[in-house]
Amino acid sequence: MDESTQSRMLDGTDFVARLDDVEKRLDALAALTPAGLTEPDPGGTERWEAGQVWAHMAELVPYWHGEVKSIIAGYNGDPVPFGRTKEDAARIAGIDLGRHAAVKLFHGRLHEGIAELKRYLAARTSPEWNAVGQHVTRGEMDVEAVVGRFVVAHLEEHADQLDGLK
Repeated sequence: MDESTQSRMLDGTDFVARLDDVEKRLDALAALTPAGLTEPDPGGTERWEAGQVWAHMAELVPYWHGEVKSIIAGYNGDPVPFGRTKEDAARIAGIDLGRHAAVKLFHGRLHEGIAELKRYLAARTSPEWNAVGQHVTRGEMDVEAVVGRFVVAHLEEHADQLDGLK
């Protein structure tokens, strides 16, 4: 982490609004049943059916919520190991569920996961936002960066993918 990030107190103030915005986009997209495969994530190669995207989003929010809790609970000045890679078996299994279950199911789970995460984030203090984790490939990240990258931006990217299937 660079010095400017370490010296300022973080508070995650824009995340609730961004989560609200992406939820509205996803609500509209949930009513569609597009065919085809998505374009890959930025820098990625995976292409999915719409149901797989929904399954992944429903799984990723609680996963990263748990990782954030672990970072905050374990932080004592030393970075807390966290995260996974795209090859993670549970991640892959979650995506595969999307081939066999209704989008409606994943849409509901996603709403529940986002609501729970927003309640949790609203109660965080500046020192908690500044807790630092050590990601397996991305290195040191504070909680604000973890939430911003692995939840908020990730959901926005998947909404963009679904938009591309319309």
